Amino acid sequence: MSKPNRPEITTPEPLSGEDTAELSLRPQRLAEFIGQPKVKEGLKIAIDAALNRREPLDHVLLYGPPGLGKTTLAMLMAREMGANIRVTSGPVLEKPGDLVRELTSLRGGDVLFIDEIHRLRPIIEEFLYPAMEDYRIDVRLSEGPHAQMISMPVEPFTLIGATTRFGLLTPPMRTRFGIIQRLDFYPVEQLAFIISRSSEILGVECTTEGAYEIARRSRGTPRVANRLLRRVRDYAQVRADGVIDVAVADAALRMLDVDESGLDEMDTRVIRSLIEQFGGGPVGLNTLAVSIGEDAGTLEEVYEPFLIQNGFLMRTPRGRVATTRAYTRFGYTPPITLENGEALRQSTLFDA
Repeated sequence: MSKPNRPEITTPEPLSGEDTAELSLRPQRLAEFIGQPKVKEGLKIAIDAALNRREPLDHVLLYGPPGLGKTTLAMLMAREMGANIRVTSGPVLEKPGDLVRELTSLRGGDVLFIDEIHRLRPIIEEFLYPAMEDYRIDVRLSEGPHAQMISMPVEPFTLIGATTRFGLLTPPMRTRFGIIQRLDFYPVEQLAFIISRSSEILGVECTTEGAYEIARRSRGTPRVANRLLRRVRDYAQVRADGVIDVAVADAALRMLDVDESGLDEMDTRVIRSLIEQFGGGPVGLNTLAVSIGEDAGTLEEVYEPFLIQNGFLMRTPRGRVATTRAYTRFGYTPPITLENGEALRQSTLFDA
């Protein structure tokens, strides 16, 4: 029986108690933000133009996989605009009164950041439309067919929304954002630079090769890179001389079950289950999730994107399929495959 799965160190989602550690490593100015050059350039132009016109920045939507810096960028934009920022999330805003409290507390030019904006309730979303377009909110004084409505002005503000599921946003919501930017996974070189910078802040010596070793196992995600760095730092201070080089980084990450491809324990279980139990696929998402004891939504949103982008897994109309790279990575002989990714089974005398 498989050992219980601990909270995965390579998950791009924030772990409990991690916010304080992350805040200390975040850049303080937009110019210090590493990576995403096109996104950064576009935002810088928009911010400078808004400052020149002395207007609030247009509403901004940031989307992409978790852990790439959407929240950090929102805070940096507010700082560049010289504005205050209020932070909330879609699931927290349960009723219109919650949103009224946030909007009425804003001063002119302030920023309202809504994380997981795709999870806003429909009633909250409709309540937000006039605030975004006309800087007003319509408040219902009572219930029933004769309920009275009053319109209240709010100060001109900037809404920054962040989402990992761009496709789940409704078209009316998407069209109300003037600036839409997608964040992509980071190349190893940029992650190594981030790790070197973070190691200086943490006060630990990290060689260039050691930073690169951590970076190539960080799944293209700064949040994962910084998390691995903190754990490798602990290992270096206890088991080594406090310096993170290639050997120390490799030993620490192997102890954490993070291999040279960035695969962790759950990734390995997904691929092995797919090959050993289902002949490489195709197999449905729910069936695969049950076989490894994981929630289907978590498997689809957290683990599959990395496996697909790195060529270990394919999604086909009939289900999930292991790729040739997955077979060779774990020492299996890959089958001959058709163009649709389905394995070609050897014919027998009994085949029609």
